[in-house]
Amino acid sequence: MEKVKKFVFIIFFQIIIVNAQNLSLYEKENWSTPETEIDKIVFSTLKKLNIKPAYSSSDEVFIRRIYLDTIGMPPELEEVINFLNDKNPDKRKLLIDKLLERKEFAEYWSMKWADILRIKSEFPINLWPNAVQAYHKWIIDSLRKNKPYDKFVRELLTSSGSNFRVPPVNFYRAVSGRDSYSIASYVCLTFMGVRFEKLPEDVKENISKFFSRISYKKTNEWKEEIVYFVPEYKEPIETFFPDGEKVKIPPDKDPRFVFADWLIRPENPYFSRNIVNRIWAWIFGKGIINEVDDIRPDNLPIIPELLDYLEKQLIKSNYDLKNIYRIIFNSRTYQMSFIPKDTSPDAEKYFAFYPVRRLEAEVLLDIICKFSGNGIEYISQIPEPYTFIPPLRRNVLLGDGSITGDFLELFGRPPRDTGYESERNNRINEAQIRYLLNSSDLHKRIQSSLYIKEILKETRWDKKKTIERIYLSLLSRYPAENEIKIIEEYFKKEGISFNQAVEDIVWAIINSKEFLYRH
Repeated sequence: MEKVKKFVFIIFFQIIIVNAQNLSLYEKENWSTPETEIDKIVFSTLKKLNIKPAYSSSDEVFIRRIYLDTIGMPPELEEVINFLNDKNPDKRKLLIDKLLERKEFAEYWSMKWADILRIKSEFPINLWPNAVQAYHKWIIDSLRKNKPYDKFVRELLTSSGSNFRVPPVNFYRAVSGRDSYSIASYVCLTFMGVRFEKLPEDVKENISKFFSRISYKKTNEWKEEIVYFVPEYKEPIETFFPDGEKVKIPPDKDPRFVFADWLIRPENPYFSRNIVNRIWAWIFGKGIINEVDDIRPDNLPIIPELLDYLEKQLIKSNYDLKNIYRIIFNSRTYQMSFIPKDTSPDAEKYFAFYPVRRLEAEVLLDIICKFSGNGIEYISQIPEPYTFIPPLRRNVLLGDGSITGDFLELFGRPPRDTGYESERNNRINEAQIRYLLNSSDLHKRIQSSLYIKEILKETRWDKKKTIERIYLSLLSRYPAENEIKIIEEYFKKEGISFNQAVEDIVWAIINSKEFLYRH
């Protein structure tokens, strides 16, 4: 094992040095993507600040990036080859459209929504498995149908009924408390990006009144719960919306509907800005307003015109979220290289290059499982009913935050206790590095990989073809000539079989930043 690790280190550091000398693998000076309104806004800001934007990403970088950012998985080997050989100048735009319609788009982005909606069976959320499954499926179906965002939120805020049979009512059960203040806090955080505890007391009191007539009751079915509006009150509710507008609600009218109708109005100062800012942060690693769930008057957008533009586009498209993704993905700002062209400390702050970020725990594990040809089986016996997740199911589809594993916890999957974006930790640490270099499980997965065996069968143990296939599969690009030279020399090392050399190369690549990070 020590001998293997030594060889891995040798090839690992040699490849890093080579990559640093081959920047043309990752970027190109000439743009094939037309300038968009986003680019006019961002580049105008950069020009005022005397900051140079990065070059265009190469096609190799772009295809891996757009697959990971839309469907949470890298492209297949043949998809990479076809895209790189495609001479159509609109191929990036066409690929974006295609990926946005794939079922994996809804599966991947359901993971993001499950985080902020706190989908979890056990403490402290206690939704219970039946409710978790119904809620998660409803979110995936909503994303697949591209349900307008205003309708999606309105259903969450106004639904009543059984937590098993009316999935969106679980929004009112995934709260730390059943009191109106706890519910109002959750609503503000999720759909307004506002920290409730930082609001003035009178504002908190007024918002909480909209959720003061919600009640819960058990049924004869175990763990089933009904969420409903209590109509018995005789007095109207007099309160204020967060923007200061006064409202009087009759006693027979559910105040949640009144709040929801106010929230989703086009002129609302919170609703559209919050979600487009979140989407931007999900794609770029940080929001135009940062932190995304701490929007307040003294936390201003870094480029106000950019936020205004995206907000208007969302409203204009009747709250079509895919349209926002499409607009962002088709911009040069998104398609820029990750290699900065300016040393200014403000270059990253103003989106002068694509920010390098480590893959999410679930995405990283999905790639490793797919390449090894061996998934992970999850069984949760507490609470009942028992939950069984088959090994072929993607880890991004783990709808229950209570069902987890050592890898997911090590690599920063959020516990889904608070709904804060900061719960997810995508930073690399020493424990993760030690796992990737020393894990016997990872070593066994590589040794028994059906994917590698298939590559060797297709290439008939030809060194150069094997190297190319591994690179295309793991990094979505062909190896550079000097990378091939280094690895071919490694094949000649005394005491290393062809299969062992291939396994070491795979292990070295999995430990590389190019594999572990979005770039």
